[in-house]
Amino acid sequence: MKGTVGELGEFGLIRELTSRLTTTPAVRLGPGDDAAVVAAPDRRVVASTDILLEGRHFRRDWSTAYDVGRKAAAQNLADIAAMGAVPTALLLGLVVPADLPVTWAAELMDGLRDECQVAGAAVVGGDVVGGDTITVSITALGDLRNHEPVTRSGARPGDVVAVTGWLGWSAAGFAVLSRGFRSPRAFVEAHRRPEPPYHAGPAAAGLGATAMTDVSDGLVADLGHIAEASTVRIDLRAGLIDIPSQMSDIGQAVGVDPLQWVLTGGEDHAIVATFPPDVKLPARWKVIGEVLNPSALPQVTVDGAPWTSKGGWDHFGSIEDAQ
Repeated sequence: MKGTVGELGEFGLIRELTSRLTTTPAVRLGPGDDAAVVAAPDRRVVASTDILLEGRHFRRDWSTAYDVGRKAAAQNLADIAAMGAVPTALLLGLVVPADLPVTWAAELMDGLRDECQVAGAAVVGGDVVGGDTITVSITALGDLRNHEPVTRSGARPGDVVAVTGWLGWSAAGFAVLSRGFRSPRAFVEAHRRPEPPYHAGPAAAGLGATAMTDVSDGLVADLGHIAEASTVRIDLRAGLIDIPSQMSDIGQAVGVDPLQWVLTGGEDHAIVATFPPDVKLPARWKVIGEVLNPSALPQVTVDGAPWTSKGGWDHFGSIEDAQ
């Protein structure tokens, strides 16, 4: 795969990328036609889309193309799982400059393929065009398997708030990379390549979750969406949230309270949900708060007080404010 995508050409690049893909039983017709055909046994399709822009969402000096592929797939497939659905398929829209090495695009596809395999899905098609900035646009599809979708609007006073997956790891890794370091490696890798607990979403639906979302923009911000949609107050208990000792060490080294990363750091794609108080949760779920009647406006509080520190991802804000 020597040369650039410009030298290979659009159709040569498409052949190279699609040759690297695998399939699943849900894929009835994969790449190579005008559109793919994916089974939808439930007769409802859960769909989500997202865009990654070079320099805004990833940097090639921090992440390999394979890392970018894994991350792009993960953040979209996590949205499907957070609705209580099982991921089935992924579509790719790729904008690349003509002088990009073909190997970069191929490794990106390898990352997309491998993350799909973790979630039980497959890349089924897409499009490639030339442009000045690498842009990765993903559409993910999923199947509800006869469950009702778990939305943001179902939380009720008395519910418990529980989370499964990592919190604050990606933000801590971003802080490490921003200062020119590459360790502790576990946190750097968490930023480069998140690991959403895909199976926890459909499992939570089966347990009776009343509301659910993945933590993409920050725990407080994402629970804020649930509080607003459900017209409730969500109170988090800081003492119930685990902060690894290594994260505390990083925070001390860079002068940041690690609780800031846990509460406002995005891109870990943990799954947070509300459950009726009598539900017996598996060990993988950690109760971190409760749902209350709103005292005024729907909001998220921490130990009874509003969280006023900066943080939470805003696509029209600064990257520094989000971390």
